Order: sequence, then C-alpha cells, then structure tokens
Amino acid sequence: MNSFTFVGNTLKTETLHRFASGIKRVMEASGYRYVPERERDVQLVVNFVDPEHPRHYRRQGKGTFVVAVTENDVATDNILHTAYPILIRSLGNMMIYLDRSAQPFPDAYFITLEQGCYPVLYRQDEAEFFRRVFERLEPLASSRLVIDNTFYPDLPQSLWEGDDVTKSIHEAGKKLEEMNLLPAPFPIEELLPARDLRHIKRLYGIGGLSYGNLSARREGSQFWMSASGVDKGNLREIGRDILLIKGFDEKKPAIEISVPEPVEPRRASVDAIEHWMIYTEHPEVGAIVHIHAWMDGVPSTEINYPCGTVQLAEAVAEQIRQADDPARAVVGLKNHGLTITGRNLDDIFERIEGRVLPRVPME
Repeated sequence: MNSFTFVGNTLKTETLHRFASGIKRVMEASGYRYVPERERDVQLVVNFVDPEHPRHYRRQGKGTFVVAVTENDVATDNILHTAYPILIRSLGNMMIYLDRSAQPFPDAYFITLEQGCYPVLYRQDEAEFFRRVFERLEPLASSRLVIDNTFYPDLPQSLWEGDDVTKSIHEAGKKLEEMNLLPAPFPIEELLPARDLRHIKRLYGIGGLSYGNLSARREGSQFWMSASGVDKGNLREIGRDILLIKGFDEKKPAIEISVPEPVEPRRASVDAIEHWMIYTEHPEVGAIVHIHAWMDGVPSTEINYPCGTVQLAEAVAEQIRQADDPARAVVGLKNHGLTITGRNLDDIFERIEGRVLPRVPME
C-alpha cells in the first residue's frame, strides 16, 4: 500500500486545515495509508509552507515525492511567476498554490518543475473538488523513480574524444538552441542557499541550464545521451556533457554508464530510463529528442507522470509501440512536452521543422 504524510502547519488557517482534511479523506478512501512524518519510506509528502518563508522537507529517501502547498489571498496577474520560486525554495516536485483572492474557498493551481500551471477550480462541490485534486496527486503518490546511476570507468580510450555519433549530438544541441527549444528554468542558484542547492542536486541531479535532452544509438542497446543539467547548446565533453548509457540494472534500479577514467562524470538525464526502454524494444530507432514544446495532432500520454519514473517511461513506450512507424514517432507527454524518435537526429529535425509550438498546452 502506498503511503503519505503531512508536514508543516496545517492548522495555521481554516483554509489549510480544510484542504488537508479533504486530501487526507480522499486519499485514505482511495487506499493510501497515512503515516507519521518520521517514517523513512513514505511515498508522498504534502508540505504546507509559508509563501514568504517556505521551509523544505528534507527527504530521507530518493523515492519520496514532495508536494508543496501554500495559500495566498492576494490577487496576482501571473500565478506561475508568483508560485514557481516558492516551489523551488521548498524543494518540491510539484506545488499546489491555493488562490483564495476571489472567493472564501480557494481554487487550486498545480505548478510543476517543467513550469506547467493548470487549475482545479472550486465549484461549490467539495467532494468533486478534492476528487479532481487527488487525480493530479495520484501520479506522484503511485510512481517509482529511476534516478540512481552506476558509473563504470571502462569507456575505451578511442571514445574519450567521442565519435561521429557524439558529433551529431553536438550539432543537434546547437539546432535546439537555434530553434529556441531549450527554455531555462528559473535560476535556482539565486533562490536557494548553497547547502539546499547541493542537497537537491544530489537527490535529483538538477543542473538548471536548460530543459530537454537528446540521444543517439551507438551500437546494440548502448546510446549516447546528453547529461543532466548541461547546456544542450554546447555539448562537447565526453563523460560530462555527453554520456554513454550502456545498461539498466532493474534490481537497484540504476542506469549504468560507461565513462572515461580521468573524468568526474555528471549524472544521466532523468529521462534515461525512457530512452533505454525505447532503444531496447525498437532496434530501428536511431535517435530520440525530448523537448518541452508541442505539436498539434499528436497522440499523448493520458496521465501527467513525473520525470524519471518507470510509469512515465512505460506510458511513452506504449504510445511509440502503437505508432504506425515506431522509428519515426512523435509522442506528447501530457502537460510536459514531446518525445520524438527518428532513424537519426537529422531525420527528427527534418520532420519537426516549422511544426513545433513553443508552449505546451496545460490541461
């Protein structure tokens, strides 16, 4: 049974108390178990924070998802711009921003690390409101992260400077930058103390230079992939900017990476498990690009699973499996972006040129 807990002051206001009670009620009715805050392996932590001085929950395990909850009775012209810094400072995976500026009981706005922002509006039916809030929370409460890496200093010296495939990744990264498809997140280094920034980097490998990633098959199921938190417009150094993903250990679970001996490597992108599943199942796929953008008329996953989870990877893999040509598929990730397969990276860019919409629709 999946577990959840609350931290922070849920009794600070009547709104927060009512919201906490409603969430607890619907989650327990759906089979989730409420546990004390001190339990180490809790799946979902709902952290109630002060918007002016948000305190983060220090995760005890990498499999814990944190949803920050805050309230405000001051109207804002831009919910995302107001709430996103609070999300980052609270070290959450997602935020629920309760806006009670217009009515006694607030509307709930969900803010994601991908800069998604979508509402669940209160319409005088409390049971229905909390049911819809729970639908947004359940993907976090039921997901399993794959973000651990195992590094092997066994990359052949002949590949320390890369090969033709890594050159194509370098060129593709520059194209993404030219197409303005590498949106930068808010500058988290300006929002967090150094100690907190180190902690969130250790847990989630957040680097903060640009979103998205790209990869290309080398041989067999091995593939080169952009690392986490690097500038995708300037992918050069092997083991730091570009990594050779050579396997996946399901027991740990962990992504296995082959690196040069003298390099202190960066972590793999959280989407490496998704790329691994696609390359393993479809030998005809030669390259994959993931961007936080959209294209009209593409099939999409139905649930907004978090990055780096087995559930998101499986949902994308299923959509590619159903495509007329899995080697040339375009799949939407709900409230997130696109994953695009190709026979090579040039094939992908030829197909998406002029069709990409920079803003992901939020539902």
